[in-house]
Amino acid sequence: MTPHNEAEKGDFAETVLLPGDPERAEWMAETFLEAPRCVNRRRGALGFTGRYRGKPVSIQSTGIGVSSFLIYAHELLDFHGVKTLIRTGTCGGLSAEVPLRGLVVSQSVRAENADSGQVFGLYAAAGPDPALLARALQRAETLGIEHRAGLTICSDIFYHPKGRARYAEAMALGALAVDMETSALYRISAHFGARALSLLNVVDHVTNGEQTDYSERQELFTDMTRLALEVAAES
Repeated sequence: MTPHNEAEKGDFAETVLLPGDPERAEWMAETFLEAPRCVNRRRGALGFTGRYRGKPVSIQSTGIGVSSFLIYAHELLDFHGVKTLIRTGTCGGLSAEVPLRGLVVSQSVRAENADSGQVFGLYAAAGPDPALLARALQRAETLGIEHRAGLTICSDIFYHPKGRARYAEAMALGALAVDMETSALYRISAHFGARALSLLNVVDHVTNGEQTDYSERQELFTDMTRLALEVAAES
């Protein structure tokens, strides 16, 4: 086991979904997986393994931000031999093309700017595994799941003195949304030769200040989770 994860070798499937919130990880596992079992409770970062359409799939929460995310992703890839990581996260909408509660597929990601708190060379643009991206877009169409695919930005700073004005550059570039982990996902997966994809639900919107209520967020994640699991089942 690793310092931050009590699971033993073999407890995680080769494909792992990565929500930030441990409550979301538990809901996803209990709602969608066959015979889920908890394989990690350390520090409250819940992890589960079960089956979806007969295929082993795991779900591991990662916390908030790059620093926390990289710890769990690194240990999954390095110690547990995971081959595919699919982020199932939240984001803030930056474009009128993306409605509140909408689903964003991160087709490419870059850091918000040089002061965004991104580390380890994460400022340059990065992208998902092409085959996973293609599969996600195809399955979303088949399942009738509304979505937008395009550029997202990433920042490790949540509360910023410039407020919404900080996003002017990103919006000018046509970024659909902002989250705190996708750049780390794509970079560390490339480093380990693993495949990665980031799916994001819009829980607040920068352009108009709209927000979802935390109480609705589990139901909000249904389509994103279904899509992620369909991609996982075919990986």
